[in-house]
Amino acid sequence: MTTERDRDAAGRARNARPRDALGRPLPYGAEGEERAPEGILREPAQALAEAQELLDAGRPFHAHEVLEDAWKSAPEPERQLWRGLAQLAVGLTHAARGNARGAATLLERGAGNVQPYAVHPPHGIDVAGVARWATGLAAEAAAGRDLDVRPPRLRG
Repeated sequence: MTTERDRDAAGRARNARPRDALGRPLPYGAEGEERAPEGILREPAQALAEAQELLDAGRPFHAHEVLEDAWKSAPEPERQLWRGLAQLAVGLTHAARGNARGAATLLERGAGNVQPYAVHPPHGIDVAGVARWATGLAAEAAAGRDLDVRPPRLRG
């Protein structure tokens, strides 16, 4: 049995199901959260501002989508930074969903990807502070403690 897949205008597979604030799929026809549009080219300052707004609103999954677009369009020297920021948003998503193991894994991975940028942080990103936050939350998750899912400030 084959099923039709949701596709965008360019024919790429896209899941059109509505999602809740933490990115969990809802049934078709349900009212979900407005999603960040995918494939949007944003200047770094705009991507950081939009991602921070989404993080502060308790929507880390949606912030991840903004940061993922930045990662995919970033110049090569910054790609790992943006990838790491997107991973941190996914880690926070897992933490908010109660998935401590997934949170620890993604937060550690994301911290490792942003850490090399701490010496000369681009775009005013508080790389050292974000990495400390992620490492601390990952340790709490790995220890099975209750998690403080307040997001970090991306810019200093």
